[in-house]
Amino acid sequence: MIQRFSSDDRSDLSKQRQLRIGELLRHELCDIFLRDNLRDPRLAGSSITISEVRVSPDLRYATAYVSLFGKGNMETVLKGLKRAAPYLGRRVASAVKLRNSPKFDFVADASVEQAVRIDALLRRPAVTRDLSGRKGPGKIYVPGE
Repeated sequence: MIQRFSSDDRSDLSKQRQLRIGELLRHELCDIFLRDNLRDPRLAGSSITISEVRVSPDLRYATAYVSLFGKGNMETVLKGLKRAAPYLGRRVASAVKLRNSPKFDFVADASVEQAVRIDALLRRPAVTRDLSGRKGPGKIYVPGE
């Protein structure tokens, strides 16, 4: 039996492949940061986490989103990672077998800071007062009722 794929099916399959490969690359980068002692002084002592790796449709470029936990300057770490990108690309390519190894670009991940900011907003006294004034689940608090 011959399977025929529409163009939408192919795009869905390629997106799934991009996601799978991005996740493989993320795991391998995290393993490298966990096990290797990178020699760049800009990376020494920094706790680096890769939250996501997005791969281009042709799988030649990968953007890694970086978060820092603890102390460290994000700009300094990004400079160190950009300098170490060829080395990291070779290490990842040796572990993840792909036809072409992607070129890495490292970008600061703003999602952690956004989550902290939203949490701080939700903990403000005016917001907690409004939320505690609800009269039951699903009911909206309307002042003056």
